Amino acid sequence: MIVEKVILEKFDEAYLRIKCEPGVSKELSDFFTFTVPGAKFMPSVRRKIWDGKIRLYSAGTGKIYLGLLPYVCKYLKEQGCKISFSDNLTRPPKINKDLATKFIRSLQTGDLKAREYQIDAILNVIENERALILSPTGSGKSFIIYALVRHYIDYLIFTNGIPGNNRVLIVVPTTNLVEQMYTDFADYGWTPDKHCHKLYAGSDKETEKEVIISTWQSIYKLDKKYFSQFGAVIIDEAHLAKAKSLTGIMTKLNHCRYRIGLTGTLDGTEVHRLVLEGLFAVHKQVTTTSQLIEDKHLSNLNIQCLVLKHHQSKRFLMPYEKEVAFLAEDESRNKFISKLASTQEGNTLVLCRFIRQLELLEELLSTTDREVYMVYGKTPVDDREKVRQLVESGDDIIVLASYGVFSTGINIKRLHNIVFGSPYRSQIKVLQSIGRGLRTSDDKEILKVFDLADDLVYNGRDNYTIKHFRERIKIYAEQDFSYDIVQVTLKR
Repeated sequence: MIVEKVILEKFDEAYLRIKCEPGVSKELSDFFTFTVPGAKFMPSVRRKIWDGKIRLYSAGTGKIYLGLLPYVCKYLKEQGCKISFSDNLTRPPKINKDLATKFIRSLQTGDLKAREYQIDAILNVIENERALILSPTGSGKSFIIYALVRHYIDYLIFTNGIPGNNRVLIVVPTTNLVEQMYTDFADYGWTPDKHCHKLYAGSDKETEKEVIISTWQSIYKLDKKYFSQFGAVIIDEAHLAKAKSLTGIMTKLNHCRYRIGLTGTLDGTEVHRLVLEGLFAVHKQVTTTSQLIEDKHLSNLNIQCLVLKHHQSKRFLMPYEKEVAFLAEDESRNKFISKLASTQEGNTLVLCRFIRQLELLEELLSTTDREVYMVYGKTPVDDREKVRQLVESGDDIIVLASYGVFSTGINIKRLHNIVFGSPYRSQIKVLQSIGRGLRTSDDKEILKVFDLADDLVYNGRDNYTIKHFRERIKIYAEQDFSYDIVQVTLKR
């Protein structure tokens, strides 16, 4: 029996290089090739421009993302290969965990107390130098980021005197989150105006400050030279950056040693998980939403699944995009949503996909005695922040918002109800949207979520959005959320 010899070496901070015989290389290529879910519906696949597959290993260069090293080793061992490691592929040195824990606790101020899972997550990152952390909404991701930033600035990058790449880059998906991260750092007792530079549309890309907080849209087209100044990168809401944009940023940071991704959830597909793990490291779940609720760190959750039964005259099979567009403008459906939102006690968030639906709901709700605010992509950042502050200080306010603006990262403690005005199947979208209202406040015991499903079943054949509703039910079950299903007949 011939034992194949394989040499693994670190090409740079982004890639691992595998030196092996052509036969092994072909097997690696096949093993690390995945069909993108839903690829057959993509125009580029239909036009045969692309075959719909992602290849994580290149047989031509022998390169694969460095974060996938554990999977590569496992596969090669199972194939009976003899593996040799180059000198530059070594584990990071052990850290003094007692000293690091003492440092983390020194960052606590006032009522802010680091939770044990936060400390464990921070220690894991410091020890391994790269990580992909799964930490749901309300688990204190911003403190984890803050502690890591302070560590890299105070103890690693400047203390060790690493030449050239001595800054920290924090990447977030929206301008709201740039501002929020900046504010969070100030709340933790730091002076971000002295240390942090905010980078998004219209701001200067050059700065002498140690930390840059940027949207990925503002930097992903910049050349590799710009990224050479960073010794540590932290990507928040890592799942949201468009695949090419995120991989582009991370591969340009090819000399950046410390690489951390944080996300509340993955989308459930293997290829999505492996791409993220390749860019960072094998993921680590630090806690769960149900555990946070049990420990009283988050509000209790009640999900009401309302199955809207439409009149027979509206039942006919439609393509997906036509179906969701029809539902967005359906008068009886929007009247039901406006009545539902206006009769709930406390502050209510209604999430929709289409601006037109937001406008129709705003018109319907204008006849009520509620304060109503609409927030979507074109709403200026300052105005979004004003709405957030109004909700935090006001009562019985209704916010009509697009999923893109309000489903991710916005912290609103005094949010009592969420209505899913548009149907979504995405695990990420669903869980992130629920997370908007789970933060605790003095006057809130429970978050009520109204998940609207639409029964347009025709001749025994399910419509798209009723199928997606079943997918959401699976998500709730997997997350150990309690839910009730109620049938509602819409007026014609």
